[in-house]
Amino acid sequence: MSSKINVAILGATGAVGTELLELLASRQFPVNKLKLLASPRSAGTKLSFRGEELTVEAVGDDSFADVDLVLASAGGSTSKVYAPKAVAAGAVVVDNSSAFRLDPNVPLIVPEINPEAAKAHQGIIANPNCTTILMAIAVYPLHQVSPVKRIVVATYQSASGAGARAMEEVKTQAQAILNGETAKPEIFPHAIAFNLFPHNSPLNDNGYCEEEMKMVNETRKIFNAPELRVSATCVRVPVLRAHSEAVNLEFAQPFNRDRAREILAKAPGVKLVEDWGANYFPMPVDATNRDEVLVGRIRQDISHECGLELWLCGDQIRKGAALNAVQIAELLVKENLLRSAATVSV
Repeated sequence: MSSKINVAILGATGAVGTELLELLASRQFPVNKLKLLASPRSAGTKLSFRGEELTVEAVGDDSFADVDLVLASAGGSTSKVYAPKAVAAGAVVVDNSSAFRLDPNVPLIVPEINPEAAKAHQGIIANPNCTTILMAIAVYPLHQVSPVKRIVVATYQSASGAGARAMEEVKTQAQAILNGETAKPEIFPHAIAFNLFPHNSPLNDNGYCEEEMKMVNETRKIFNAPELRVSATCVRVPVLRAHSEAVNLEFAQPFNRDRAREILAKAPGVKLVEDWGANYFPMPVDATNRDEVLVGRIRQDISHECGLELWLCGDQIRKGAALNAVQIAELLVKENLLRSAATVSV
């Protein structure tokens, strides 16, 4: 295989798509040819890559000829249609939607945690949900030392998780309210400016929404711990592009806080942010445009001798989506896993 890779970005005009474009350039990914794909509505849009202006094309059945790698961020229904077509054409697809995450034949990968899973791919690799990635990055280093028995997490999720238009809605609603006008929801079901509400994904019969169940099921798959007990409460907050999470961990035995701090200070993809004297801990404004997951306020759970509490913030568009996908792509190149299994039927 050539050292230069023919890459396609599916969903190139969205918030994650444009971030993928920037990351491929800034991380010097070995791109030979780059094809930008989106819906017919976005076809003709001009985007810049390494000083060159590229035109976005409408995705179609024949879009993947001579493509080695597809970075897909176009929604589950689109991925279900076009990912198999890309695989049939000989490409490997790194998919950011929920379409394939729980498929037992599709690896679900966070490179800092389970890179070895990539070797089993059959043409498609799934990128986990943003909240799952951010939590997993912080919890797994501790889980390796002493297996976690139970995770209880509350998330505070930015508008970026619903796309670029949702981010703009936060701004327009805030301005409307400051002007004495009524905020008019369009992307979200409720006003998001100066407000918060439980995550607006569909509710399951068990009372948990789909976003919460993603955290449960995806964490189990990534950790290879099918019996791991996880409970999540996901909330939308008026923040632009970085998610926050309050995480409570239960271990089989007490886990010393200082030992946890030492582990996380050295963990890949983590930056420890703690200034107890100044009461300064991770904040979305600090995590925005950062690759690392910021972790801090690590403390013993005073209600349980084997409990540990921590707080984290991470950029939803970067490590929560685009960066993790590019890191998977880098892993595929490093391990020579592109096209090696991509011709297997899906």
